[in-house]
Amino acid sequence: MPQTQKLSELISDIDSTIKSRFGGKTFWIKAEITDVKKQPDKRWCFLKFIEKDGNTITTEMKGVFWANSYNYIEEFEAETQQKFVSGLEITCNVRVRFHKRFGMDLEVLEIDFAYAIGKLERERKQTLERLVNENPLIRLQDGYYSTPNNRAPLPMVFQHIALITAPNSDGQRDFTHVIEKNKYGYAFAVTPFLTQVQGDNAAQLIMEQLRLVEESKTDFDVVAIVRGGGSDIDFKSFNDYDLARQVALFEKPILTGIGHDRNTSIVDLMARQLKTPTEVAAFILDNNYGFENNLLRIKDRILQLAENSIDNAKDELRHYKQRVKNLNPTTILKKGFAIVYADDKIVTDPKHISTGTEIKMHLQQEIISSTVTQKAKNEKEYDL
Repeated sequence: MPQTQKLSELISDIDSTIKSRFGGKTFWIKAEITDVKKQPDKRWCFLKFIEKDGNTITTEMKGVFWANSYNYIEEFEAETQQKFVSGLEITCNVRVRFHKRFGMDLEVLEIDFAYAIGKLERERKQTLERLVNENPLIRLQDGYYSTPNNRAPLPMVFQHIALITAPNSDGQRDFTHVIEKNKYGYAFAVTPFLTQVQGDNAAQLIMEQLRLVEESKTDFDVVAIVRGGGSDIDFKSFNDYDLARQVALFEKPILTGIGHDRNTSIVDLMARQLKTPTEVAAFILDNNYGFENNLLRIKDRILQLAENSIDNAKDELRHYKQRVKNLNPTTILKKGFAIVYADDKIVTDPKHISTGTEIKMHLQQEIISSTVTQKAKNEKEYDL
């Protein structure tokens, strides 16, 4: 019969060996994390560190954050604007721990934020370069990303709005409140396209809603993509290549207000960024108010032009009335002139009068009848 020993004895030997080799030492490692299970109430987090060759996991080790280092998860999310979830690659400082019941794991003592931020920035830069290189209609000009979507002219007035947001979210409530309670009394037709806008599947879900907007029978004036809540984490979906490309090439103008005050996502760059849901709603109202003001200015201008035209016409009318008055026979007679009649017709051309013609001269108060005995050319000038 082979010689045996208790399991506890073997585990004790392993424990001693590990403590001898790793006791008091810490190590910086770079690895992908998976199976992340946070317990915020206890301020614990359990996870696994893995390495892959392609899609095959080649190395795996359990990891843990205890209460004394849980704050690094919170700081990571605040600094990187990313939720601490499975699929991330992080650099962290760990120490090797062995428990006689639960086995070996790596206790995380610290996270290198600079590495995480740098990796995210590299991924963002690569996505932007890919968008420009693979899509000729997306251009980088003087530091500004010009796309068919943000180049497209906005309608003069917004009426039909497609709203992509999470159901019963702060973003939906904020946008709807500003639109419906606007002080101008404008009425809008807002069609909600409700979906998850954060999390691992958010990019695909938002893309599906954009497809539904395209397939809708409503001719929308604008699409608003909004996300509220005030949290800056879980921003990754808005840096997704496929979603950013769909937004950049989308026919209807897109306004983004994803509740993110400090950073600009790639989707923001492909559309028109307005930071928050409230700002998106205010932009729509301001656009319509500007349109109304332009109409009022045009109306005032037309009224002013009409008034000026009427005044000018009145001046001309007074002028012509005075000319008519001046040409009135009564006015002429008052000035000492006479109206000559021959055969009961007013004579305007002396050629029609010859010697011997009987004429009547109408003065202001009398009529003189006479017979023409002589005609001579009048070369005298009169000062009237």
